[in-house]
Amino acid sequence: MIPTRARALEFLHQWVTSESLRRHMLAVEAAMRAYAKKYNGDIELWGITGLLHDFDYEKYPEYDETNRTGHPFEGVRELERLGYPKEITEAILGHALYGGVPRVSDMAKVLFAVDELCGFIVACAYMRPDKLQTLEAKSVIKKLKDKSFAAKVSRTDIDLGIQELGVDRAKHIDFIIGALRGVSKDLGFEN
Repeated sequence: MIPTRARALEFLHQWVTSESLRRHMLAVEAAMRAYAKKYNGDIELWGITGLLHDFDYEKYPEYDETNRTGHPFEGVRELERLGYPKEITEAILGHALYGGVPRVSDMAKVLFAVDELCGFIVACAYMRPDKLQTLEAKSVIKKLKDKSFAAKVSRTDIDLGIQELGVDRAKHIDFIIGALRGVSKDLGFEN
């Protein structure tokens, strides 16, 4: 059973108080929904996966690979308890390299390929007067080379995600930018 988006959003708000983390999850949701359309995936399933992928991060930011505790392990246990589909929990475990779950499905590969990049694109947009409106891949690629900009964003994860998904880097970035434009207001950008 796939929960409704409204239920998933309510659940997210119970777990996450940070506005920036909520916005990140909305960005990843938008990218996942856009890719679901492109890959003929279940839009609701993919969207909810993106929406909830980091819901436990605020409460469990530290992880322990050996004991499988912390983010995303705690969140996955909660989703399993609530009866969320295995496709969602596997993708969420796979979005963290230390999760120990290979990304096999298109949905899992896309989640990994958009997660860090969504955060980076939003950071790029904040630096521009028109935010996402005229942002293009070439500007994002240029910023990716500046290791001091959004330094916590893993360039290695971004590169690996693009490689695993088997997409052109610039087209992937432009595709995500397009998806984020559709939720610009939800991300704190004024249209």
